[in-house]
Amino acid sequence: MRIPPYYRRPSWQRFFAGMVIGGVLSWCVFLFIYGDWQEENTELIRKQRQDIIDLNEEKKIWQDEYKQINKRNIEQLTVQKINIKIINSEKYKLDSLSVLETEDSVRDDISMMLAKDLETVYKSKDLLKKIIENKPVKLNEKRYKLKVKEMVIYTNLSIQLDIEFE
Repeated sequence: MRIPPYYRRPSWQRFFAGMVIGGVLSWCVFLFIYGDWQEENTELIRKQRQDIIDLNEEKKIWQDEYKQINKRNIEQLTVQKINIKIINSEKYKLDSLSVLETEDSVRDDISMMLAKDLETVYKSKDLLKKIIENKPVKLNEKRYKLKVKEMVIYTNLSIQLDIEFE
């Protein structure tokens, strides 16, 4: 097999030289465009990676601060309101005004627990029981004593009392 003698004709030589030069130029343009595009994407990826790192650090700071604030708030929970309820006043046929006055009297006796933190109130629950139970109540010319039936200690201190003859 033999190669045709195109190397002797100038038109074919120009055609092949043009193909070679065109291929080289197009390859250079391709490399320039691809390289520029690749560089932009690499820079974008680097910037996004840095943003992710910064946001993760910021998120961690916020989470730590949020945990500390929650911890402080839990430690700072205080008694906001005192609810007193006498549950067996119907048994002794007491009028509602006498019951209300008795409840207010007990509330006044233990009002020192308002605005105290829950831990302090919990530690002094026995003292609260003794304050309530050791105070005699005089209603309708009869003497009664109060007995703590149930005590719930949270932001609202709820106490249910039974009333009995002394």
